[in-house]
Amino acid sequence: MKAVIIEDETLIAKELQHKIMEVAPDVRFIEVLPSLKTAYKWFMENAEPDLLFADIQLSDGTSFEIFDRFDLKCPVIFTTAYDEYAIKAFKVNGVDYLLKPIDTEDLKKAIDKCRIIIENKSQYPKDIQQLLQMMSKPNATGSGFKEKFVVKVRNQWVPVATKDIACFFRENLNYLFTYNGDKHILDFTTLDEVEELLDPRIYYRANRQAIIHIDSIQSVRPQENQKLVVTLKAPLKMELDISREKAPGFKKWFDR
Repeated sequence: MKAVIIEDETLIAKELQHKIMEVAPDVRFIEVLPSLKTAYKWFMENAEPDLLFADIQLSDGTSFEIFDRFDLKCPVIFTTAYDEYAIKAFKVNGVDYLLKPIDTEDLKKAIDKCRIIIENKSQYPKDIQQLLQMMSKPNATGSGFKEKFVVKVRNQWVPVATKDIACFFRENLNYLFTYNGDKHILDFTTLDEVEELLDPRIYYRANRQAIIHIDSIQSVRPQENQKLVVTLKAPLKMELDISREKAPGFKKWFDR
């Protein structure tokens, strides 16, 4: 199988190649594309590969934009540092996603899944094409992201607009914090449920305890161990840790 990798982190691309060679030695790499710009040029000048591995957040955009421009039929395995709800939808019809750092067993299963599509000469699923189009335009009508959360205030139910929420945080319960510093209990069991309802362009799952709005960030401080410490704006002034594994993905999300 001829494969192309779309990944802007050189070391991650090399590590992915090594893992693929371990679990699927018949895969032959014909190109590693580090940006949308190089991907556009390559797909204009070359036939599509049998299999495509694509990071989602690139330095000059998202790989979803490639599918807006080219009618690709090959199966795609997305590799990403994000765990958003919409991405989970790729686990259908032979199209899969792998969360970084990539697990070797998950990688093997994903490749085997795509191998079946290639051997059966199945077309790239239309519903996945539609999903890609929807995700590349997340502000379009009907995108499905939650516009408000209803909270209880003095025995009354009060709506809080999502755009006014600086972060979601889990202590013993799940809470939302507004930019004004108001704190409200959420009627959700886990932050995973909350994360599924949020636009991944503006909200980021910093760690198991926190989901933050991009505009709530005051500063980011790198640590010697390659972790990051994010400080939120006043009146919150929270400090949140981002792991070494998630740090590259966070930087791409924040610096766009």
